[in-house]
Amino acid sequence: MKIHFIGIGGIGISGLAKYMRFSGHEVSGSDMKATHITQRLLDRGIKVFIGHDAANIPEECDLVIHSAIIRDTNVEVVEAKNRGIEVLHRRDALLRILKEKKVYAVCGAHGKSTTTAILASIMSGSAIIGAESKDFGSNVRYDGSTDVMLFEADESDGSFLNSNPYCSIVTNAEPEHMEYYHYNIDEFHNAYRHFVEMAPIRVINAEDPFMSTLECEAIRLYPSQDISNIRY
Repeated sequence: MKIHFIGIGGIGISGLAKYMRFSGHEVSGSDMKATHITQRLLDRGIKVFIGHDAANIPEECDLVIHSAIIRDTNVEVVEAKNRGIEVLHRRDALLRILKEKKVYAVCGAHGKSTTTAILASIMSGSAIIGAESKDFGSNVRYDGSTDVMLFEADESDGSFLNSNPYCSIVTNAEPEHMEYYHYNIDEFHNAYRHFVEMAPIRVINAEDPFMSTLECEAIRLYPSQDISNIRY
């Protein structure tokens, strides 16, 4: 496929762009300014346009994916729709990209990038992280030999619910990005509850005030516990 990413300089959407490039698709993208992230994309053979312009959409483009901050009025979104090209929000694109994967999805207000990077260091499989791993010098690692995906899931726009978790991992559920949840704490907590319950395997921080109330079966971790004397 020919896939164009609008807002490709964001750490999250750049990860998807790299992953799709590794998967064999022809990838391009645009962003408002050049950064080290856009340079890394160029180094991977991905065409990056600086500035948004209708002419950036490639000929015979199959799919356009845009970041959360891109509006329907964006000139590239408008051009794609006028040409009958499918346009997906990053959140909705995850349903397609991750649907066949065995996803270890990590979310939480704090520590999710670090936790995902640690998993990527000790487990085989592809990885998409919301930060650059010191272990492999990128926010993406591609492993075509397995369907395992180590994925940093984002609760800020509800996209973690589209991550197809095989194993849901929650570092904490501190209220953040409440505007997306209409400043409704029950709606926020229910999203976390649904994320956890979607997966057959669940790992939670049992010291988090909300996560500690969940009654579903889960591996419950107690981060403040002194484990120095535990023998394995």
